[in-house]
Amino acid sequence: MVKWDRIKDQAKSFQQSQSSRATGGGHGQSGAHGSGSASASASGGSKAQLIGLFKTQLASVKTELKSGAYRDASMAMCALVAAADGQVEPAERQRVEELIVSNEVLQNFPADQLRQRFNQHVDRLLANFELGKADALQVIGKAAKKPAEARAVIQTGMVVAGADGHFEPSEQYAIREACAALGVPPTEFGI
Repeated sequence: MVKWDRIKDQAKSFQQSQSSRATGGGHGQSGAHGSGSASASASGGSKAQLIGLFKTQLASVKTELKSGAYRDASMAMCALVAAADGQVEPAERQRVEELIVSNEVLQNFPADQLRQRFNQHVDRLLANFELGKADALQVIGKAAKKPAEARAVIQTGMVVAGADGHFEPSEQYAIREACAALGVPPTEFGI
């Protein structure tokens, strides 16, 4: 299990890089308005606060995350994290579905579309993990064209992975593979 303090520190670094990227990269609307208070909440160090930080960071770029590529890549990411250990219990599938449809950023999309795409990926992963993983990583890779979307896909995966209070090695590995598919350094996320 990863030390949450290290992930918390990486989240702060990521927030700072997002903030400087937003002000210097022409994405003024995604500035650090909503994430300034997230830094203070992350200093408390709890897992719930860290997940809250990722959610806040995602919400700060919500208006940029409306493409089909982001939607599809996020659902593939959620499925990959859920099935990272090679199995997805019905209760876990339902829990992740609830996280998906209640996520503020993912509410840019109809819940039925999200559920359908998530479940298709989970079914493929359960039928043949290696083929399902290759398919999911290919879909995830399509979000690489837009750096803000690519990072948001990883953040979405981090939120799902940390929602149960545990960040398992298999989940970390799945997120590292997604980072590679997106061309995003996993060190930005402390993994």
